[in-house]
Amino acid sequence: MKKQKVSAHLLCNRPLTHHSSSPSSPGFPSFPLHLSRAGVISQTAEQCELLLKCSVNVFQSLSDGMWLRCGCAASLRVLASPLRVLGLRRCNTAAFMPESAGFGGVSGRSGLQEFSVSSSESFWAAVARHRLSWIRPFTAVQDCDLSRGRIRWFEGGKLNVSVNCLDRHVHTCPDRVALMWERDEKGSEVRYTYRELLEMTCRVGNLLRRHGVKKGDCVTIYMPTCPLAVASMLACARIGAAHNVVFAGFSAEALAERIRDAQSSTVITVNQGIRGGKILELKKTVDTAVQSCPTVQQVFVAMRTDSPVAMTARDIAMEEEMLKEDVVCEPAAMNSEDTLFLLYTSGSTGKPKGLVHTQAGYLLYAALTHRYVFNYHDGDVFGCVADIGWITGHSYGVYGPLANGGTTVLFESTPIYPDPGRYWDMVERLQINQFYGAPTAIRLLLKFGDEWVNKYDRSSLKTLGSVGEPINTEAWEWYYRVVGEERCPVVDTWWQTETGGICIAPRPSDSDAEIVPGMAMRPFFGIKPALMDTEGKVISGNDASGALCLAQPWPGMARTIHNDHQRFMETYCQPYPGYFFTGDGAYRSVEGYYQITGRLDDVINVSGHRIGTAEIEDAVNQCPAVAESAVIGYSHDIKGQGNSVCRRADLSRQLNGIVSEKIAKYACPDFIQVFSTAKTRSGKIMRRVLRKFTLDDPAAVQEIIQGHRELLSK
Repeated sequence: MKKQKVSAHLLCNRPLTHHSSSPSSPGFPSFPLHLSRAGVISQTAEQCELLLKCSVNVFQSLSDGMWLRCGCAASLRVLASPLRVLGLRRCNTAAFMPESAGFGGVSGRSGLQEFSVSSSESFWAAVARHRLSWIRPFTAVQDCDLSRGRIRWFEGGKLNVSVNCLDRHVHTCPDRVALMWERDEKGSEVRYTYRELLEMTCRVGNLLRRHGVKKGDCVTIYMPTCPLAVASMLACARIGAAHNVVFAGFSAEALAERIRDAQSSTVITVNQGIRGGKILELKKTVDTAVQSCPTVQQVFVAMRTDSPVAMTARDIAMEEEMLKEDVVCEPAAMNSEDTLFLLYTSGSTGKPKGLVHTQAGYLLYAALTHRYVFNYHDGDVFGCVADIGWITGHSYGVYGPLANGGTTVLFESTPIYPDPGRYWDMVERLQINQFYGAPTAIRLLLKFGDEWVNKYDRSSLKTLGSVGEPINTEAWEWYYRVVGEERCPVVDTWWQTETGGICIAPRPSDSDAEIVPGMAMRPFFGIKPALMDTEGKVISGNDASGALCLAQPWPGMARTIHNDHQRFMETYCQPYPGYFFTGDGAYRSVEGYYQITGRLDDVINVSGHRIGTAEIEDAVNQCPAVAESAVIGYSHDIKGQGNSVCRRADLSRQLNGIVSEKIAKYACPDFIQVFSTAKTRSGKIMRRVLRKFTLDDPAAVQEIIQGHRELLSK
């Protein structure tokens, strides 16, 4: 094929002339398409029959008031024909989820959830065949044993994630907008169609292949949230390489640790990042990091700003090299259980965990949760404001929306830049229908008052989401009443990097089902929560609290910790054998709803980001003046939790500098207190005691001081 010239909009820092999205294709499910290189599509007789059944369901959805746009005038005739010929009667459950037409005797949302748990294999088999495009069908639905840490789904199947996210939509709606990039500079959004995103992905994939990146390699991506970062993730998936996206706020040392553990030989970055009007020297951070990473052979550098940066012998000008590449890149046929990506998260030890997510199960779960938790439909604009460096950005900024053929927003800025109306100005300009953000941001914006919200038209909003930590009642009510004008349901979602996607949320449920402020409430399809008592026994009744476990596997869950399956076993599988231990505590109400009560291990949650106390202590203890330290979390009005370090010397500025350098600025302690550390007889720091008298009962500090004086006077 003749090579085409790359247009300016492929470049990371160049705005694209705005495209208006063509009308969306009908709300059909995505069937497995058998594609040749020439784009010929063939369907089996079984798939054609299912298409007819689902056409009836979509037509019924239209009659029920579901808004679907169609780019073909003949589509309504196609939809109406099977209704006339087959004479099928209305089925609400099948209209809601087409696969359920084959689930005998299942009716209603609650019935569907019960079936997904009691007949897990049948449920996931039908959903996987229906919603993913397979190169080769799977032969086994699951082979899982939580007690042994064995988790395998859809074995025997082959597919390509980038084909599922791009190619199949390009065949049906090439000019639909895939990405809306909300740049840091307000009002300068850039839009990419599915065709344009596929071309950029193919160029990056060919570039990586030309420079020796092979199937099974791991590429580290250290970039701000931007279209080229998404194309880099999808390019890795296309050629069979895993990606390791590192949050662009991490320090050089934290980045280096993740590069070394992932054994990456290739890094992708930008010259500079921009966030909240501030320049971030990302290339300089990478230069420092790779000095201690002997595996790194090449660094691809894209240009987010016009500022030149020093280039070394290992550096490659990314956009310049992309000009040489073809817009067609042959996708690799990947096994269902091949690694799709690594994502590092903090644990109760000092070393971050590289959680492994695989191809088919992760993509399926991200797509299904995106569709049903947020009630996403064709033509909607989905606004997830999470950074791509976190699992929320992976699942609901990239993979879930793109697998569903949706339009997703990439948010590069901050909620208060250039003013506290930034989110709502974006909602008005981009006509966002589902907005998904963190309680930290909601609490922050609440402080600025209602006027910054009411200044903008938010009539496009249909669903509001909350992620990262439990949302407090005050913030929930403000979010619902002011932002959503009391007409948008608020879905407070609970999940983790480990789960791959949302596990507990108020939706999906019947449209009139209640939503309780501050509660995650209902398990998603295929999720079976269990509360465990202190003796490791299941708590069967309601109105009870315990350790939150998940009683059976689901496709989206992490498979292992990279190069350390024993740690995976010890962390998640061994505390409660036969169950997956989440590390969180939960309360189950009288009605059977779930409320997350917080972490049970030494992990704190700052602005939705989990940080291991040991990781911060390791950094603090590197200060020569510190003999020992203990990090504890405390309640914070905005961030949810803050860090408090208890130490022996007043070196707050120096210690914050060390934490910023070793981890990231957001990990810096808010309070640093000085006293002799409380210990057990064996020498362990008594964090629960410190948490008690420094946070819950400050008067206890004076009691300790007075008691110490009395002891010395004797």
